[in-house]
Amino acid sequence: MNSTLQSGRPAEILLVEDNENDIELTKIGFEQSRLAANLHCVLNGEECMAFLRKESPYVNVPTPDIILLDLNMPKMDGREVLEEVSKDDSLKRIPIIVLTTSKSEFDVLTSYDLHCNSYIIKPVGFEQFSKVIRSLSDYWFTLVVLPSKASESAKIA
Repeated sequence: MNSTLQSGRPAEILLVEDNENDIELTKIGFEQSRLAANLHCVLNGEECMAFLRKESPYVNVPTPDIILLDLNMPKMDGREVLEEVSKDDSLKRIPIIVLTTSKSEFDVLTSYDLHCNSYIIKPVGFEQFSKVIRSLSDYWFTLVVLPSKASESAKIA
């Protein structure tokens, strides 16, 4: 049985990733979780910002509940996305989880300085990667109150 958000709708997740294998592993991980989720994928930071700002070809996309962001991508990298999102009042409350292969202390510190909400180093093996995605799903969609949930509650109150 898939669980949904408190609103009864599936979670909207934006995956910003340029590696096809990691995209597939992430899809499988969410399929194995109990979360009903719509996983939207873009391949670089420019596409991410267009998605978030609902620019063509992403005019009718939902606002994501969370963003899973790789750091090292072509065109516009994850650090630049973090910087852009943190400056935009309409986007800065969307939780961003950096999901990257980088173990660099500089990347960790820079990501948190730019207001990422979590920094996760991608595991190499399929089972470990799948476990990370399931844990991420459980934490962010079971325990955490997301901005979209808070705004829905505020409308009711």
